[in-house]
Amino acid sequence: MAYVFDGHSDILCHVAKHRAAGETCIFQNYHAQRLAEGNIGAMIAAVWIERDYVQEPTERMLEILGYASQEFRENQDVLGIIKKADDLKALRDAGKTAILWGMEGLSGLKGRTVFLEALYDLGVRHAMLTWNEENEFAVGAGDTQGIYGLKPAGIAAVHLMEKLGMIVDVSHASEKTFYGIVKTATKPLLASHSNAYALCPAKRNLKDEQIKIIASTGGVIGMNAWPAFIDEKTPSAEKLADHVDYMVNLVGIDHVGCGFDFCDFLDENALSFAEPGQVSTKDLEDATKVRNFTDILKRRGYDEESLEKIMYKNMERLLYKTL
Repeated sequence: MAYVFDGHSDILCHVAKHRAAGETCIFQNYHAQRLAEGNIGAMIAAVWIERDYVQEPTERMLEILGYASQEFRENQDVLGIIKKADDLKALRDAGKTAILWGMEGLSGLKGRTVFLEALYDLGVRHAMLTWNEENEFAVGAGDTQGIYGLKPAGIAAVHLMEKLGMIVDVSHASEKTFYGIVKTATKPLLASHSNAYALCPAKRNLKDEQIKIIASTGGVIGMNAWPAFIDEKTPSAEKLADHVDYMVNLVGIDHVGCGFDFCDFLDENALSFAEPGQVSTKDLEDATKVRNFTDILKRRGYDEESLEKIMYKNMERLLYKTL
């Protein structure tokens, strides 16, 4: 197996926290060894506004982007940013971890779609319109009323993202927002970290029709290791493999990827939304355990070509079709 492309990580929040405390080389000191053990050679690292900062999302967005820029500038020997699809191979060949900068929600833009131009110039190549909240662009998966979905600013954002060459991510979108994006988008869609609703009826998971639509666009769905999206009672790596089987049987091998969303490095404040003791999945607790997941899929009969598609090739294809 060449490597693993993890479609979702909150590593930039961790970088910002430790950089703010005066530390340097956060990637090397906290993450490099773990990622190497899990064979993770590329990822989408998204700017996520933690709950402590939801009242001041613009300030936190700028802070995370600033500290991330500092980290990457000072560690160019081991890190690189994917700005165009060919950068992925070039960075991998150079022995660097290839990271595509993304946005886990656009609340920090305060409805100003045009600021996507500035984010693009910084190197951002991916965005979800919302986390779980409702903002000026769209309604997130935390919506309980189901009245509103994609808003005019969100429609404009999708159009601009596709024009610039950015990945449109539907993870965290409410159902109404999802279908609004589907009507608006013209390129392959990504659900970077979402599982199958049929196996685990969490609001963040995808129903069969949604899975089929993403596949019909040529898109990819990243398997999420967050326990609440795997199984309501006994989440495990084996049960995440059930989600792989389910989606492969539903839409084929070409539309399943990885989006682990590991949170082992986040503190209690950042994870305040989670149930106590429910922040990791058996046998897939962190990046070092990804090989467990791969081994399970091998035992289930996935051949090398199929494993490569799930672990990185499907994501590679998505980059070439969108960036």
